[in-house]
Amino acid sequence: MGKNNAPRALTQSKQTRRKWLTFVRMCRYGVNNFSRNAWLTVAATAVMTITLLIIFMTLVARQVLVDTVDAIKAKTDMSIYVQTTTPSDAASQIQDKIAKLPGVKRVRYVSPDQARSDFADQNKGDAQTLEALNEATNKFPGTFRVNIVDINDPSQLDRFVKNDDLYKQYADPNRQPSFSGERRSAIQNIGIAIQFAQNAGLLASAIFIIISSLIIFNTIRMAIFNRREEIQMMKLIGADRSFIRGPFVVEAVVYGFIAAVIATGLGVAILYAVKDSLDSYQIAISNTIHIVTQYMPFLLLAMIFVGAAIGVVSSLLATRKYLKL
Repeated sequence: MGKNNAPRALTQSKQTRRKWLTFVRMCRYGVNNFSRNAWLTVAATAVMTITLLIIFMTLVARQVLVDTVDAIKAKTDMSIYVQTTTPSDAASQIQDKIAKLPGVKRVRYVSPDQARSDFADQNKGDAQTLEALNEATNKFPGTFRVNIVDINDPSQLDRFVKNDDLYKQYADPNRQPSFSGERRSAIQNIGIAIQFAQNAGLLASAIFIIISSLIIFNTIRMAIFNRREEIQMMKLIGADRSFIRGPFVVEAVVYGFIAAVIATGLGVAILYAVKDSLDSYQIAISNTIHIVTQYMPFLLLAMIFVGAAIGVVSSLLATRKYLKL
């Protein structure tokens, strides 16, 4: 039994060693191809770098857009008004009821006295306005400022103002809630614009990834065309299909590795370069920079993986199509 297994084990060992040597040779040929044609190497690496940089910036732009949208949503609140004479305990009860509604993130009550004080602070440089304010009776309403999860759907607040008896008892008859009438249309337009921006960002990401893949595909095709005589010779001497295809795959992986390192460095440098300018326009970029910095090793690995994946897929498709393998 032992004597019969020994030749089989020896044969398997030789096959494993042969496969390993073939793999090492494919890697060596791929690396040699990478360094043999300088102009093609530089061009392919540059294209791959641009591709990965576009993907990096697209994902970063989407994250910045999401953060900016969240910041806008946080600042866009709904206003519900009650009469100036509303007792504070009634206002507290109404505030508690609103806070318990589904979809309400937070609610803040601005009393008539606080509203008057805020108005005075805003106009502290206008002596005539302040004088008129001091002589007039306080007519400012009590205001509930409500922040909801989805600014496109204030239906819960709408039902509350129509059906809640306590609120209807103290509701200001001269002021409609901000989500009613013309104000509701304005808020809905903000929500529609935000949703459109998010969808546009996703669509742009998909388009750029497709374009980038096509660019890499054509780059590998150029490499195959440049080495067509060498490939024909390998076919004539009976080289295995995987052995002919392998160096192109390895070469594409090397492109992806080097391009990923360069693209990640350029992307991070661009983020820091535009930070102050975007902050001045109240575009939320700080959180994105924090995420990129904190998870830099994982980000670099992900970029290398994406670059290698694009290279492998593109090279396999190109070799199948133009090498007839």
